[in-house]
Amino acid sequence: MSAASGTVDPAALISRIEARDAIVAIVGLGYVGLPLAMAYASAGFRTVGLDVDAAKVQALGAGVSHVDDVSDTDLAANLERGTFFPTHDVDDLRAADAVFLCVPTPFDATKSPVLDYVRAAAAAVAPVVAPGALVILQSTTFPGTTDDIVRPLLEAGSGMTAGVGFHLAYSPERVDPANATWTLANTPKICGGVTPSCSEVTRVLLQAMMREPGLVTIVGSPKVAELAKLAENTYRAVNIAYVNELAMLAHEMDIDIWEVLDAAATKPFGYQSFLPGLGPGGQCIPVNPYYISWKAREYDFHTSFIELAGDINLRMASYAMYRIHRFTTRVGVPLAGARVLCLGAAFKAGVSDVRNSRAVKVMELLQDAGAQVDFCDPLVATLTLGEHDRKAVALEPAAFADRDLVVVLVRNPAWPVDDILAAGVPTFDTVNALGEPSGALHERL
Repeated sequence: MSAASGTVDPAALISRIEARDAIVAIVGLGYVGLPLAMAYASAGFRTVGLDVDAAKVQALGAGVSHVDDVSDTDLAANLERGTFFPTHDVDDLRAADAVFLCVPTPFDATKSPVLDYVRAAAAAVAPVVAPGALVILQSTTFPGTTDDIVRPLLEAGSGMTAGVGFHLAYSPERVDPANATWTLANTPKICGGVTPSCSEVTRVLLQAMMREPGLVTIVGSPKVAELAKLAENTYRAVNIAYVNELAMLAHEMDIDIWEVLDAAATKPFGYQSFLPGLGPGGQCIPVNPYYISWKAREYDFHTSFIELAGDINLRMASYAMYRIHRFTTRVGVPLAGARVLCLGAAFKAGVSDVRNSRAVKVMELLQDAGAQVDFCDPLVATLTLGEHDRKAVALEPAAFADRDLVVVLVRNPAWPVDDILAAGVPTFDTVNALGEPSGALHERL
């Protein structure tokens, strides 16, 4: 404690971080938490990973990763070095100097935020937070979550005051699954603490896992950082909706939208390329805009533009089905009873995550239309469609030959374009994965 202020002196924690003596804890070992745990473990920090799923923890302890961006080899290396310790016992966090909360923040059927996981994590961690420790919320959420939800739970459970007895900050995750260029080690970060000291300790801790100095920016408050994260993802959602709507218009005008976008992309300023498709999937881009619109209602503010973008993106699966119906009618393939092979199930290439996958939505619509649906995806072995589990079909030339229709749902360099086109099967490409149509039996969105 500082004799002058009665508050915890951040210098001691900063010193331990810089010496790699600090213990880092990660609560939630999913697509955000596990890579973060590996980043700190690989940087030489003793890292404790907490998850409520005992089976997941057991698998991690045996060196088996469930996250695409974390290899079994890297996991095993950190286990062997003793820098990573997975657990489902919150008491193992008592010695932690810093605790990251990396739990899901989904929405419900009414597009309202579900913060049950955040509340549960904060309440569970509160009794074991050590004096002077740092707690960082990473989960994407609406402005005010850190101050109005996490802080009261931590203070009530710990008996300490944030910014006085322990440090508290918000620093949003910026994970792009399957992106080998921008990783945790080189993607700039932002953070906002409840006090300037909280912000500085957070900056030092985040910087400690990065390759280059100066990659962490401090903002004025947790609320600023929370809204900044929503601004980043909503920017993408809005621009994807714009180009999706433009694609629908271009089709009505009998104009090739892909040629249009290639032409527009030649402008070296004032334009950024976004591509049409089925709409964004995963746990961030399709969810985050609704966090803004939900919070805005508290201020009697209606985010018309943002909500419209979300609605356009949600409609793209139905629009794809409309186009597929027209295509199959033209080529003489009734969807009812048709043997359809869909390429792609995850929300993007290079991951196995099917949460909010628009590819899965199209498969469900195809099945509702009476089609017999099979799928290929290099990283998705099984998929539940309706009441039945489906196993992925092997990606080989024979898979295409006995089909009535092939539908490409995810852009993936793994697709054997020549084999698909050589099969002579009617093919509808929703994401321009196969390039310019090669004939009457090949159409793209």
